[in-house]
Amino acid sequence: MKDSRLPAPNLNENDLEVYTMANEVKKFTQEAGYKPLKDRCIIVKYAPANLSEQLAAFFNSEFYVLQMCEHEIVLLPFNTTWGNLRKEVSLVLPYEDIQSVQLEDAMLNTVITIRTGSDVIRLTTQQAELSDLRSSGIYATLYAGYFKNWHKENLDGTLEALQGLGDR
Repeated sequence: MKDSRLPAPNLNENDLEVYTMANEVKKFTQEAGYKPLKDRCIIVKYAPANLSEQLAAFFNSEFYVLQMCEHEIVLLPFNTTWGNLRKEVSLVLPYEDIQSVQLEDAMLNTVITIRTGSDVIRLTTQQAELSDLRSSGIYATLYAGYFKNWHKENLDGTLEALQGLGDR
């Protein structure tokens, strides 16, 4: 059997790069007119506000890719039926509108609270250590000769960059 990896679009077979969900994120973000920053995308969900919402959220599998771009944060939704990205943008948050970003560890997740002049946006992301074993890890892992989890690889750098937005 020939190499089982899927070649990246528009690359010749001698290239080592493989097709990954992270490439799809970059492609969709660019098609929507934004300039994605390399290695600054993670998987998030909207954070529940209370215990009742936590119980409902446990059964909700609405995941998004948070992609940091040159001038804004963009959320791209997953198609939970097929496990791929939908070609749409759910939220665009310009950096200039961000007043603060707070990170808080909450059991197995990190809660990201973004404050603007008029809104508070709360997202939750799975911590890197257990990402391979949890539901969002499915979206961040693609078999490419080995398992590679881009959410895990990008998490620390993305959280640090997000927190830096509030320090401006």
